[in-house]
Amino acid sequence: MRLEQLQAFLAVAETGSFQQATHQCKVTQPTISRQIQGLEAELGLPLFHRNSQAKLTIAGERLLPRARKICQEWQNATAEFANLLAGKQPELCVASIHSVSAHFLPPVLQQFCADYPDVQLRVTSLGSDRALKVLKDGLVDVAIVMNNRFMTASPEMVVDLLYEEPVHLLMATDHPLAQFKQVPWEKIADYSQVVFKDGYGMQRLVHEKFQRHGLTLKPAIELNTLDGFRGMVRQGGLVALLPRSALLDIRNDAALVVRPTEEPVLSRQVALVTTQDRLSIPPIQHFRGLVQQLIKAQMSVALLLNSPSIPAAHE
Repeated sequence: MRLEQLQAFLAVAETGSFQQATHQCKVTQPTISRQIQGLEAELGLPLFHRNSQAKLTIAGERLLPRARKICQEWQNATAEFANLLAGKQPELCVASIHSVSAHFLPPVLQQFCADYPDVQLRVTSLGSDRALKVLKDGLVDVAIVMNNRFMTASPEMVVDLLYEEPVHLLMATDHPLAQFKQVPWEKIADYSQVVFKDGYGMQRLVHEKFQRHGLTLKPAIELNTLDGFRGMVRQGGLVALLPRSALLDIRNDAALVVRPTEEPVLSRQVALVTTQDRLSIPPIQHFRGLVQQLIKAQMSVALLLNSPSIPAAHE
């Protein structure tokens, strides 16, 4: 059973004539006849009494409401797909890591809202692993995350590297490690740390770094907000390893200080991740372009303005 057969059946049923159905379907009468005959052969019953007027048989009457429903659903689906291709989707969902949401995403969101005022933006701050999972599950359209090659290796994934940044050490101004201009990893391992919760790429990155150095990480508390990290570290005893973009406004806090680590420096890559099929939808494609343009530019300026002043902000 094919859609054009059902459409031909509806046209004959609604007009009462094979001849008039040709105008509605924009095909010849022999074509209409073949489509109806094929449908009757598949169903095993005649659908019309072929007299001076094409009148429905009992089988035709039973088929009529179902054919209307099927054809209406197809019309609804094609209209929805046309709206997607025209950029008329109702919403665009984004999952982003906290540092990007806080510092770099607002100008992107503002510009996107100006360019697509009818598309509702929904933005959620999540850890990288969780953000990639909800992307794979189809719950969001775009994820801006710490790059994880193991979770983005499938062919349908599109990964745009946005920037790479070093990881620095955050501590209270009077912390013993503040005396170092570059803090040795062995010294960092002597102190308890505030770390990210499970599902955050930074937690995995820091754990792997300590394992490679043969050092023992001392996690004292797990958090998932930058304000929480600062609040705990500000108390004086704990330290935290955080990406540089999460530390851009520390210069305004006289109670905190940031130091780089000794070589080899730990760094992370931040990437936009989506899927091939989503990039055929104009608003998602446009959002991707804005992220590539605006976040890269902002990150370049931020790193320039904060280098080398972050390490020496409160000396």
